[in-house]
This record gives sequence, structure tokens and C-alpha cells, in this order.
Amino acid sequence: MRILVIGSGGREHALVWKFRQSLRVSEIFVAPGNGGTCGEGATNVPVAVDDLDALVALARREKIDLVVPGPELPLTLGIVDRMREAGIACFGPDAYCARLEGSKAFAKEIMDRAEVPTARCAVFSDPEMAKNHVVKVGAPLVIKADGLAAGKGVVVAGNSQEALQAVSDIMDARAFGAAGDRVVLEECLVGEEASFLCFCDGERAVPLPSAQDHKAAWDGDKGPNTGGMGAYSPAPVLSDDQLEEMADLTIRPILRELARDGHPFVGVLYAGLMLTADGPKVLEYNVRFGDPECQPLLARLEGDLAQVMLDCVNGKLDPASLGYSAQTALGVVLTAKGYPRAYPKGLVIKGIEEAEALPGVKVFHSGTVVKDQVLISSGGRVLCVTALGDDLPAAQKAAYAALEKIQMPDGFYRTDIGDKGIRRLAGQSGTSGSSGK
Repeated sequence: MRILVIGSGGREHALVWKFRQSLRVSEIFVAPGNGGTCGEGATNVPVAVDDLDALVALARREKIDLVVPGPELPLTLGIVDRMREAGIACFGPDAYCARLEGSKAFAKEIMDRAEVPTARCAVFSDPEMAKNHVVKVGAPLVIKADGLAAGKGVVVAGNSQEALQAVSDIMDARAFGAAGDRVVLEECLVGEEASFLCFCDGERAVPLPSAQDHKAAWDGDKGPNTGGMGAYSPAPVLSDDQLEEMADLTIRPILRELARDGHPFVGVLYAGLMLTADGPKVLEYNVRFGDPECQPLLARLEGDLAQVMLDCVNGKLDPASLGYSAQTALGVVLTAKGYPRAYPKGLVIKGIEEAEALPGVKVFHSGTVVKDQVLISSGGRVLCVTALGDDLPAAQKAAYAALEKIQMPDGFYRTDIGDKGIRRLAGQSGTSGSSGK
């Protein structure tokens, strides 16, 4: 089987790494890839994720059997529709279904039709009407840019002034460009977040183990929202024996609604959950693997990922084909200092081999390139150092021990990834405000 992975982040490196373990996979191409994907024996091809014409041409030229888009952008642009027209299998939802992530307002409409529990909200395309709503309802309030904003178009406002400023930044100052044409103003839910993902074949949904992401830039869940600073699986807040019930509540009703619309959902459907005192509520949906949740999830996956994805595309998903290690996996993201705001690039990275020499450790590249045989940083999120352990404390200890082996000037990482889960395991749960992606 010849596979094309679309994307350049840690999620895509993890996908390539897992595909390489399949006896069915003969060759892997990545567009555009990074310094880690080429290290897995894959061929990086300099094609942008939003250049659909070039991606289709690449898939045809290389006689690709399965295309796997990693990020949301090519999915929302319709890469699955284009590959389908070309007769090439592509793991992911069509453009209609991808609107679940591409438009938060659309996702709210589908949730309402499917009777999926979620936060109360109002949608506005006029900034003055949005600001009047803020004055009327007060705070706390969650302000979301309707469109794609690289995981950063969400503000949790503790007071009305912060909420008004967020509306102005998104709609007037166009902080996220066209993503801010509309805003979704939501009630601020209180509880603990969890990431819940399912493989879907248009009709069936098979849950993956739970995970927990860390969106805030700094320790203690403080600071600006990021694309994700670390994750672990399983998340003690959502146990394995709750997964089927959660799928019945948050995933399968969505599949039924989309099928009624004539667009069966194929791919990974990801529900960002807030586990509140009133029960679970969906913060939002993503239509692909999360990054960095993908890294610990795939570290635990036992089975042939390429075959599972093909089965989804062909409407033949078999729950028995999926298994997971009983161990815990935890990943910590190493960033360039300053991320998610201004940050330096071109930082020299050393010590990855030493880190991976530790038991159970795999370092996934997020924003790296190889230049003149030297590995350097090319993005804000640079690496995701992932480790397996017999339990959450062991996985946490192993990941941070591996991080100490890596040298990168002006590097930064959170030092508390996993602490929340460890506190819960010890019977000391905490709460946090809703954030979303």
C-alpha cells in the first residue's frame, strides 16, 4: 500500500511512524512533511496543504492507494471530494461534514438538531450587535471566531470588558482574518475538559481511549490559548467503561444527522468535552486527530492503522481490529520561547537520539526542518516528547526525563502536563473554565 499523508506537524509525524509499522505499507509520501517524517523513511514532497490541485496530481503520479489529511484546512477545502472524484481513497470527511470544524455556528446547528448537550450560545455577524449582547448578558463569556483560527480563535472572558475587547479584536481588528466574519458567544461552562475521538465509517463509530489536552501556554492552565502544549491518554476524568455511553451521547447522533443530510461522516470525529456538574457537554467538534492528542493515542494503538482507515473509507469498520496498550502515554510539547505570539525560528536542536534511547520514549517533530544536515526549528511548536509508562506518574516522569536530554536555545515547555490527572487519581480533582480549540 502506498500512502500520502498531508501535513507538516507532530500529528503527521505520528501517523507516518504508525504507518511504517504496518506490513501492508510499502511507501509513504508526506506533503510537505518535516524533519521527523523524512527520518522515518518517508519521502517529503514540497506541496502545500491547501494546494488541492497539486495534491491530487501528486496522488495520481505516485499511484497512491490511501490519502490521509492531517490538518483541518485541506478537509474544509474539500480534499476528500477532490480525491473521490479522482478515484483515490481518502480518509476523512467531505467538505460538507468538515464544516463541523470549519464553522462553529454550523456545528451548533447540527448539535441542536441532534440534541447533543452543549453550551447556550448566540451567533452574530454584526460586531455592534455582538457587543450589545455582551452588555446584555454579562460575563463570564466565551467568544469564538466562527471559522478556522489555528486553534487560537477562542477567548474566555472573565468580565464584560474582556469580552468586548475580544469581539473587537476578532471582528473589528480582524485578528483571525475571515474566521472572524461571525462570532459565537457562549456561556462559560465549568468543569474538566477531555478529548473524545472516534473512528467513523459513515454509519458506525468506534471510540478511541480518552485523552486530555492542555491548551493554555503556561503552567496552571494560564496564559493565551495555543495549538496544544501537551496531552496524555487515558484521561482519568473519562474512564474506558464510559466510552460507549459517551459515543451514544456525543458522536452517533451527529453521524445520524449528517447521514440524513446525504453526507455520511468518514474519518475521525473529535468531540471536545467539558465534564460539568450537569453532565458532559460538547465544546466543539474537530474532524481529524488532535495535535498533540494524536501522539499519545497512536503510541498506545495496537493494530494496523492503515487497514483501519481503509475499512472506514469502505464502510467496513470492525471494532475488533482496534486494540490499545494498557499503558499510559504522555506527550509534552517543546516550543520556541514566545509562542503562540512572536517567536524565533532556526533554533538548532540536539539530543533527540539520547532522549529516544530512554525506554518507551518517542520524539515527534512538529516544526522542524533539516538544513545542511542540521536539525533546526521552523515553527512555534517544535517537538512533542512522548513516553509510555505503566501509569500516569510513570509516563510523566519518563517524558520529562527525555526532555532534559534535548538541547534547544530559547526553548520552552509546560512543567505540569499530567498533574491534573494525577491529582484526580489521588482524589483531588480541580475545575477550569471552558476554552475549546
